Amino acid sequence: MGLDQSIEAETRDRTGLLLPGYQQDLVTRVAQASRGPVILVLMSGGPIDVTFAKNDPRVAAIIWAGYPGQAGGAAIANIIFGAANPGGKLPMTWYPQDYVAKVPMTVMAMRASGNYPGRTYRFYKGPVVFPFGFGLSYTTFTHSLAKSPLAQLSVSLSNLNSANTILNSSSHSIKVSHTNCNSFPKMPLHVEVSNTGEFDGTHTVFVFAEPPINGIKGLGVNKQLIAFEKVHVMAGAKQTVQVDVDACKHLGVVDEYGKRRIPMGEHKLHIGDLKHTILVQPQL
Repeated sequence: MGLDQSIEAETRDRTGLLLPGYQQDLVTRVAQASRGPVILVLMSGGPIDVTFAKNDPRVAAIIWAGYPGQAGGAAIANIIFGAANPGGKLPMTWYPQDYVAKVPMTVMAMRASGNYPGRTYRFYKGPVVFPFGFGLSYTTFTHSLAKSPLAQLSVSLSNLNSANTILNSSSHSIKVSHTNCNSFPKMPLHVEVSNTGEFDGTHTVFVFAEPPINGIKGLGVNKQLIAFEKVHVMAGAKQTVQVDVDACKHLGVVDEYGKRRIPMGEHKLHIGDLKHTILVQPQL
C-alpha cells in the first residue's frame, strides 16, 4: 500500500494524508478475512495517516519502506520473515488527517499560534499518528546514565555590557554573541544502552533538549534534537554511548529577531524515557 509519483512528485501536492483510493478499505477487508496476523507495508516519501491500521488488533505490524529501490523487496522480506532485525526511526512526524485543515498552504510559520498547531516535532502541539524518531524492533532497549552528568553550568559573559543586558532583560537569556563559548566545558553524557530482548539489534540514541519557559518572545520550542548515535548491541549485552553537549550549540534557541540566545534556567535533556536537568545560570 502507499503512494506513487502520480501523487508524490515534483510539481504535485497531496490533497490529504490518508491512503488514496480504496486502499484503506482493502486493508481493512483483508484483515477481517485473514486467519492470521496481517503486516501492512507502506511505500511513500511522506507520512500517511494510518490510524485505522494502528488501532486494528488484526494488523500485527506496520512497515514503512519509503521508496526502497530495486533491492527493496528482498529487504522487506528479510524483515517480515525474521532474517533481519529492523532498527530504523521515522525522520518526520506523522500527522493525523485533520492536520491538513489546520495548516493553510499559504502559512509557512513554524511556531504554534492560536488555532494554528505549528509544524515539525519542534513546534507542533497536537496529536500524532507516530512521533518523529519512532521505530520498533524485534528486540527491546533500555537507557541509563552510566556516569553522573553535569547538573549545573555557569555561562560567562564577554563584557560588562553583556552583564547589564542579562540583568535588565525580561527574557532571562544571554545572546550567544555575548558569551565566551570557547571557554565552556563540554558536558559529556554517557548513556548505557541495554538490549533486554532475545535478538541482536541496532538502536539509535536520540538526545533532545527542552529549553526552560522564561519569557523569550516567539520561542515556542517543545524540544529539539541535539545529538544522535547509532549503536549495535548483542542480545543481553550493554554498550555505552558518549554524547558531548555544547551549551552554545545545543542549548541555544532563536528568538523572534533571529538571534541565538541561551535561556537561563533548567534545561531538560531527554534520552528515551530518561530526563536529566541542567541548571544554566549567568556568571557575572
